[in-house]
Amino acid sequence: MKISFSPEDEQFRQEIAGWLKDNLKGEFEELRHRGGPGDEHMFPEERKIWEQHMAQAGWTCPGWPVEHGGKGLSINQQVIFHEEYARAGGPGHMGHIGEGLAGPTIIAFGTEEQKKRFLPGIVDGTEYWCQGYSEPSAGSDLANVKTKAHFDEASGKWVISGQKVWTSLAHESDWCFVIARTEPGSQGHKGLAFLLVPMKQEGVEVRPIEQLTGTSEFNEVFFDNAVTDADNIVGKPGEGWKIAMALLGFERGVSTLGQQMHFQNELDEIIKVAKENGSSEEPAIRQRIADAWMGLRIMRYNSLRMLSGGADGSLQKEAMIYKLYWATWHANLGKLAMDVLGNESEILDEGPYELNRLQSMYLFTRSDTIYGGTNEIQRNIIAERALGMPKEPKGR
Repeated sequence: MKISFSPEDEQFRQEIAGWLKDNLKGEFEELRHRGGPGDEHMFPEERKIWEQHMAQAGWTCPGWPVEHGGKGLSINQQVIFHEEYARAGGPGHMGHIGEGLAGPTIIAFGTEEQKKRFLPGIVDGTEYWCQGYSEPSAGSDLANVKTKAHFDEASGKWVISGQKVWTSLAHESDWCFVIARTEPGSQGHKGLAFLLVPMKQEGVEVRPIEQLTGTSEFNEVFFDNAVTDADNIVGKPGEGWKIAMALLGFERGVSTLGQQMHFQNELDEIIKVAKENGSSEEPAIRQRIADAWMGLRIMRYNSLRMLSGGADGSLQKEAMIYKLYWATWHANLGKLAMDVLGNESEILDEGPYELNRLQSMYLFTRSDTIYGGTNEIQRNIIAERALGMPKEPKGR
């Protein structure tokens, strides 16, 4: 399978590649290849400044419609943008949850007032978002959420109480989109609402969760009678599940091509180390490197099939295998990195948490098959939704 690019597309490639070359230097040089998964703790304020610099040049939210502040790029040009950004070592987006999840959801389901209120801050890089989905008893089983919200007639506000967990970048965020139960006694998919909640208020407590790497990029978030305005609900009460699932569809969008370019950068680093320390001469290592290369190409071809999804976030069958595939592939890449490093993989440079990039990558890949839906849950999704097989029996 091959995606073709027109002369106009290739001209666009030169444009974005040239802009990145001219701008990822000077004060931004230190940000190259920093801030991705497992490295989110690095340079958060500097990366916000970088995103505001991109915004001034019109390079944030490139796939959004022009009327909402984006560039309205074609699918081909969006692919080019994300690939060239990763190829140039563009730092991880502090605003990726707003740009890739909150924004497209508001565009698809929000009111005109919500679009005017929330989209400009995402485009400008001045307001940042986090995702309030998972809970201690509702991780992969999202429909088991216990966080509650009720509308207080006296104040004219929604009042939210509950706990969310594994909330990436909550400590850097201005807003959180929260799935909460608004219908007392409801269960499962019913009685949920999709609320937009300000993080900077009394009643919201953020507690960092320390990872194996010694850093904290995600958090527990406690809502204790936190409030949000009456019109900060997307859709209607009871439509939260529909909107939450549409948002997950946007997560499988064109930015996955950029993710794969980051994977390519990691594989290139592994190959470089293997050549330097001689491990590339080992037949088993050479075979695993070849398998990783082939796996990444397969991932790309499947992603290209995913790009025909609808603007409402509905998932193609091809998209339903993506999380399972990349998580397993990336976890294996982490193991390969450690085997290529050999004894050096067990040695720290300085202090207890001075990990090199491959060590940090390996430790973070241990979570790939868990967050965003475990591999076991992903297999159920493929069986039930893509293949139409009987649903797994539920315990009483």
